[in-house]
Amino acid sequence: MKEPIAFIGLGQMGLAMATNLQLAGYPLTVYNRTEEKAAPLQARGARLAPTPADAVREARIVLSMVTDDDALMELTTGPDGILEGLPAGAVHASCSTVAPGTNAELARAHEEHGSHLVAAPVFGRPIVAANGQLWVCLAGAAEAKARVAPLLPFFSQGSFDLGEDVAAANVVKLCGNFMLGAAIEAMAEAFTLAEKSGVSRHQIYDIMTTTMFNSPAYRGYGRMIADEDYKPAGAAPFLLQKDLRLTLAEARDKHVPMPVATIILDHLTATVARHASADEDWTSFARRISEGAGLAH
Repeated sequence: MKEPIAFIGLGQMGLAMATNLQLAGYPLTVYNRTEEKAAPLQARGARLAPTPADAVREARIVLSMVTDDDALMELTTGPDGILEGLPAGAVHASCSTVAPGTNAELARAHEEHGSHLVAAPVFGRPIVAANGQLWVCLAGAAEAKARVAPLLPFFSQGSFDLGEDVAAANVVKLCGNFMLGAAIEAMAEAFTLAEKSGVSRHQIYDIMTTTMFNSPAYRGYGRMIADEDYKPAGAAPFLLQKDLRLTLAEARDKHVPMPVATIILDHLTATVARHASADEDWTSFARRISEGAGLAH
């Protein structure tokens, strides 16, 4: 019998991860602010808790996947939060994309409580999570990471150990999201230049992803940019807008100039301000480049 676990946060990514853990045979208690999102898990026997504290009372491991830093702090340290119900010695795996300092602060709160925090942000879209193909960045105490490790194969293809400083995992996650944004920006600019010069967007996509840029990021996101079809949404523009803000805040704190990150954030901000469709992917900020070049599709 596998030990009971709790899962907090059932957005697209959280639901995919929790579903795989449930199908692997883990007894599951879940909490989500919008209770209806737990229905598929409840139908297979998961218990829906009324508060995060109630969700974690019998858990030795709790995973959280929530929208932002404020949500994570409130759900962990607020009234009826995780720390009010979590047993001493239990492990909280924080999978959300948040500021490095946020998980560092939560790690101190867990230490005072007698529990452990492991930072475990992930790379991949919800469909990748459903297929068990995420990549996980892990940071925290070695013993706590070892306890989380048996869960990882059910939603990921591998993990990277970044040591005991929990902030390190989130630094890597923010760097990765920035690099994806930079790849999208570069492809959008290049494809737009090609189109205005009489070369098909699809032709330059095929050439580049067959030769110098034959990688999952360029193939997957590049196809969306070539097609100018940004559905379905893997992550909404406002979520990556938040991530780029976190990246730039960390860069300012460490005195690192990141002008490309500023450009990407500006495009994301314009996309959000134009009321981007809720079912469009964050890649849709590539439209801003085409529009700036006078192209309308």
